[in-house]
Amino acid sequence: MHAVDTMAMAREERGELVDLLGTLTPAQWEARTLCSEWCVREVVAHMFSYDELSRPQLVGRFLRRGPGRANEVGVAAYADRSPDELIALAKNNLQPRGLTAGFGGRIALTDGMIHQQDIRRPLGLPRPIPAERLDVVLDYARTAPPIRARKRIRGLTLTATDLDWTTGEGPEVAGPGEALLMALAGRHGITPELSGPGLPELARRIGD
Repeated sequence: MHAVDTMAMAREERGELVDLLGTLTPAQWEARTLCSEWCVREVVAHMFSYDELSRPQLVGRFLRRGPGRANEVGVAAYADRSPDELIALAKNNLQPRGLTAGFGGRIALTDGMIHQQDIRRPLGLPRPIPAERLDVVLDYARTAPPIRARKRIRGLTLTATDLDWTTGEGPEVAGPGEALLMALAGRHGITPELSGPGLPELARRIGD
């Protein structure tokens, strides 16, 4: 078994996002995403707002605003950036730094993959995600505290139908790995892509 370079995966994920952003129209930059409170421009601002913070700045943001509002502060800080400026920000931070570099880049990789799908799905712009990269993100997302998936999937078995990945015990929910990831993250409108005896309970917990 070869070692997995998760930091390289994070750079690749961010690079693919930059490629996508360069194709978007002005209207698409203002389109709503699966993060219902944010448009595309705001999701991009959120994703990279932590990379440029020093450790004291990061601690200060959380102490002043608390975990629940720290994201809002980051989005507001980049509210006046144009799409071109946000693309430049992303290009300058292909290598995760600070908080997003945590756990070997898994924070940046997981956050980046979920948010890229938050953007792509409403715009009707699907993509193939490398299986090895998706497998790493699924494993990390199921226990990462900010995603809050533990309670969402407790007592259920999740099984990917397109890669060798499963987790949990109980009634099964099966489907493509990307759809399972978005369900782990609590995104609405994903459960119709899944199946299995555990699906009604998962849909109830998500609110679908």
